[in-house]
Amino acid sequence: PVPGRCAYFVERKKRFCKMTPGPGRRFCGEHGQQEGENDRKRIPCPLDPKHTVYEDQLQKHLKKCNSREKPKPVYFVQDINAGLKDGAEIPERQVPISSLSKEGLENLITKLKKASNGLELRLKEQILSHQALQEALHDPKNGESAFKHLKQQASILGNMEKLHLLGPGRCFVEFGAGRGKLSHWVDVALQNVENVQFLLVERATTRFKVDGKHKRRDSIFERLQVDIQHLCLKKVPILEKKKLPVVGIGKHLCGAATDLALRCLVESYTACCDGENEEPATKRSRTDKTQVASNNSADNESNKDDCKPVAGIVIALCCHHKCDWTHYVGREFFKSVGLGPFEFHYFQRMSSWATCGMQETTTRASTSQESEDETNDTEEHEHEQTLSKAESGSDTLQGILTVEERKEIGCLCKRLIDHGRIEYLQQRGYKAALQYYTESAVSLENVLLTAVPSPSLIPEPTM
Repeated sequence: PVPGRCAYFVERKKRFCKMTPGPGRRFCGEHGQQEGENDRKRIPCPLDPKHTVYEDQLQKHLKKCNSREKPKPVYFVQDINAGLKDGAEIPERQVPISSLSKEGLENLITKLKKASNGLELRLKEQILSHQALQEALHDPKNGESAFKHLKQQASILGNMEKLHLLGPGRCFVEFGAGRGKLSHWVDVALQNVENVQFLLVERATTRFKVDGKHKRRDSIFERLQVDIQHLCLKKVPILEKKKLPVVGIGKHLCGAATDLALRCLVESYTACCDGENEEPATKRSRTDKTQVASNNSADNESNKDDCKPVAGIVIALCCHHKCDWTHYVGREFFKSVGLGPFEFHYFQRMSSWATCGMQETTTRASTSQESEDETNDTEEHEHEQTLSKAESGSDTLQGILTVEERKEIGCLCKRLIDHGRIEYLQQRGYKAALQYYTESAVSLENVLLTAVPSPSLIPEPTM
C-alpha cells in the first residue's frame, strides 16, 4: 500500500484502497470495521447503499450526502415536454421480434410499406463544411475517430450557415450536449459576433467539458443539468431577461430525446407558458392538444413582445430504437396512415436493422488511434450497431429476409418515424426537411433534421 493510504486490498479493482485513514490507523473507516480495527458500526447509506456511514453520524451525513435530492431549478417543470400519456394507448408488453411468427412479421412489413407509399424517401445530400473547422480538420494530431466527429460538426455548422442561423442576437441551445463540442465550434464560428448565448442541456454530469475554454465576454456558456422532459426554456433566467430567439441544436440526439427536444422548442417555449398556470402536457386531453397546435401562430402573435419564437432547429438524428410512443411527436401522423402503438413498437425495434450489420466495422473504428482530445468521446451510441441477436431477430429471420432486405426495412422504419416528426413541425408553421449531412462511412447515423419558421415568425436579431 501507498504510505499514508488505506492498507486494504480491493480485490475487485486489483489495487489498494486510496482513502486516507485516521491518525494511527492502517485502514479507512470503510474497511477498518471489516478488518476489526474499528469498533464503531458502519451501515449502508439509506440514500445510496453503495457506500457506508458511521451509524452515530448518519443524520449529519444525510445533510451533505452527494446522493441527496437537490432542489429543483426554476426551469424544472415536471413532464412539461413528455407529451400526452393516455393509458389506453400504451401498448401491453410486446414479444420480441425474434418470437414473431413468419405471418406476423410479413404483416408488419406490409403495413410498413403501405404507410410509406407516397412519402419522399430519397433524401437530398447536404454534405457541407465550415471555415471554423478547417484548421482542426487538417491537424495530423487528430486520429480517425476525432476526424469523423470534426467532419460531422463541420457539416452541421455548414447547414446552419446555409439556413442563416449563425448570426448575432441568438441563444443556441444544445440538447444532449455531453462535453459541449458542437457549441464550442458554433462559438468559434461566431468569434466576431456580439450578443450570443449558449445553453448546454445535459441530464448527467460530464467529464472533460470544453465550456471552460471560452473566456470571451460576449459569449456566455451555461449548463442546465436537467432531463429535457422537464425543461421549460421560458423559465431559464437568461432567456427571461434577454428574450433572445432560440436555435435548437444537437449531434446524435438519442431516440426519444429528439421528440422531447422538439416539444420543448415548439410547444413549451414558443407557447410562452407561464409555469404555475400551465398544465403539464401529460394532463392535457387530445382536444386540448389540437387546440394548442391550431392556436400556436395566434399565440406567438399576441405574445410577440414577451416571447421570441424559435429561429431554427438543426438536429442530427440517432437511435430510433430508443424512441417511445408516449413521447413521440408524430403520433397523429401514424394514426392517419392506420398505424398505432402496436406497429410503432415493432418499427422502432426493426429500425436497428439499418445498422446492426456493421458490428465488426464499428468495433474496428472504436479501437482506432484517437487524439487525446477525443479519447473520452468515441463514436456515439455504438450500442445500436451491437444489438443482440435476440433483439434483432437475425436467427429467426434467416430464410425469410436477406441482410440487404433487413437493412432496407430498417431504413424504411427510420424514415417513417422521421416523417412523423417532419409533419409535426410543418403543422406548427415550420419549414422542415431531412437530409444526409455526412457520408455513411463517417457515421451510420447520417441524417440531419432542419427546421425554420415561416418568414412571418422569424424574429429580428437582438443587437
